[in-house]
Amino acid sequence: MTPPSALAVAATVTDPEMPMLTLVDLGVLRDVAEDGEHVTVTITPTYSGCPAMATMRDDLVHALTDAGYADVDVRISLSPAWSSDWITESGRRKLHEHGLSVPGPAPVGDGGPVPLTLAPVRRAIDCPRCGSAAVALTSEFGPTACKALYRCEDCLEPFEHVKEI
Repeated sequence: MTPPSALAVAATVTDPEMPMLTLVDLGVLRDVAEDGEHVTVTITPTYSGCPAMATMRDDLVHALTDAGYADVDVRISLSPAWSSDWITESGRRKLHEHGLSVPGPAPVGDGGPVPLTLAPVRRAIDCPRCGSAAVALTSEFGPTACKALYRCEDCLEPFEHVKEI
């Protein structure tokens, strides 16, 4: 029996903060290179300082060593920076199915410095449960920094929105 490829194994690893998504769905798995029993995996964090990176690295190492790869190296690539546009269509569908609001198109920058604003970001989003556009931001920061908290003013359900980055 042929063992699964390192890419096939790495593609099964899920995001620790949104476990309905694989690292492929989230767009953080950038490359998997095999050289005999040595595997090099490259991932890009959703933002610098993302606390989930250590768990992602550990989960990749465990999955690949459990599959029989003796030597696993996980590298972090910061360039190009991750964008919420890298979330796959499958990932977007899974987010919606789990009641999360899916990010819209990422803001387009000019490659220069990113202006910092502390004011809440206005977003045109719909409630992922009832589809109403009558939503109110309750907190710019949800259980993770990459999500904001909203409440639907029609069905009154709270929900998380994955931010556009």
